[in-house]
Amino acid sequence: MQAIVDTLNGVIWSPALIYLCLGVGLFYSIMTRFVQVRHFSEMWRLLFSGKSSESGISSFQALAVSLSGRVGTGNIAGVAAAIGFGGPGAVFWMWAVAFLGAATAYAESTLAQIYKEEQEGQYRGGPAYYIEKAMGQKWYAWIFAIATILACGLLLPGVQANSIGNAVEATFGPGQMIQTGMGELSSAKIYTGMLVVVILGFIIFGGVKRIARFTEVVVPFMALGYILVACVIVLMNIGQLPSIIGMILSDAFTPMAGIGAAIGWGVKRGVYSNEAGQGTGPHAAAAAEVEHPAQQGLVQAFSVYIDTLFVCSATAFMILITGAYNVHGGDGFLVQNLSADIAANGPVFTQMAIETVMPSVGKPFVALALFFFSFTTILAYYYIAETNVAYIKRTIKLPGVIFGLKVAIMFSTFYGAVKTADLAWGLGDVGVGLMAWLNIIGILIVFVMAKPTMKALKDYEDQQKAGVTHFTFDPEALGIKGADFWVKRKAAADAAAKQAKKKKASELV
Repeated sequence: MQAIVDTLNGVIWSPALIYLCLGVGLFYSIMTRFVQVRHFSEMWRLLFSGKSSESGISSFQALAVSLSGRVGTGNIAGVAAAIGFGGPGAVFWMWAVAFLGAATAYAESTLAQIYKEEQEGQYRGGPAYYIEKAMGQKWYAWIFAIATILACGLLLPGVQANSIGNAVEATFGPGQMIQTGMGELSSAKIYTGMLVVVILGFIIFGGVKRIARFTEVVVPFMALGYILVACVIVLMNIGQLPSIIGMILSDAFTPMAGIGAAIGWGVKRGVYSNEAGQGTGPHAAAAAEVEHPAQQGLVQAFSVYIDTLFVCSATAFMILITGAYNVHGGDGFLVQNLSADIAANGPVFTQMAIETVMPSVGKPFVALALFFFSFTTILAYYYIAETNVAYIKRTIKLPGVIFGLKVAIMFSTFYGAVKTADLAWGLGDVGVGLMAWLNIIGILIVFVMAKPTMKALKDYEDQQKAGVTHFTFDPEALGIKGADFWVKRKAAADAAAKQAKKKKASELV
């Protein structure tokens, strides 16, 4: 199984996808005149200005849901893997893909808002919806939806749960070894898997509103706490910081593991972590209640900064400044600071980095951080998978399929918590890669066909310049077709305004 997965990843994560991820970010950065820089202050303003409704969640809640997907095991174990296999220079390429990826996140999330729908009392949207409506290619939308259901419903949850299980085992020990149908497993991982599944079931059976309420509280708390600990460690070793930054920059272009390894691992783990271009973020973006589609696009662009430039950088600096890492190269090590049996694709680098400064704190702290990071990501994966099932149900009635999805993701989570890391990460990479290929090609074709994201951005900026206090969006006036939700909203708003004017006139008479 591992050999099959490795072969698939060799094809999916070829240099073509790696450079496509960087290329599409650069393309949208240039076309939007670096929207991720020009509208940075507007991102902050929008972050706390939106409100929820009966059908939609607030901008901040949507950010929290998408961040719960972005901020996960990739921020701890993923950064360690990037350094362990690509050298310190891989961190630079994670930064690069985050900066450029913010423009990609703007584009895909704005598309999700433009082409969203209201289904069964809540907003739904994402790549499958905008591929069908903007491209007019339903078959391609179905391929994305099915790939996403498989990736988010079955493959990716195992990666997150695996890191939780490994961290708990590293902290408290394996406990008693138990013979099961899946082989000999540690009781620590079994009990951890059971606990995670029980809590997961309670939340996902409560619907998207419960997911949003949970993530808007947990995500800011866990991210700030993690960054605070990283800042303490960096400040205690502040004299080494300039040399660490210099090593990252120099190794990015003349790295010890070869520039291909640094770029490859940096971009792969960067995309895995911040998800820009992957197609997961737009699902939460579509669920937000906003006045204009560009607003949520800007908010989602900011989430990429939080994920990679803040949280991933915190992990990288902790690992590098304490020297708690190895760098694999060929059949041996290019750098070996730790024992050879310590895996680079787990949380141990980070745990040991904290232990060097805060003895007896590193293992339990990282285990706790991984639990919250990974658990909230699993919640986001469920919501994404559910949205794509809802997309398919528009055409085919599938009674009981949502219940089946909930059971499947709970099983996948338990399985991932007790199995080995290499297979879990490999399966996760297959899912991420497939979604990224399909989504990036889709948003590029949509741009060539109609440029809806550019039209929405210009319209929003024109209204900003006019000093409006209440933004509106009229897709028909902008030449955007297929945005039925916004057409109906404008028609309803016009009818209400007309009725109010008529009522006011009658009162004057």
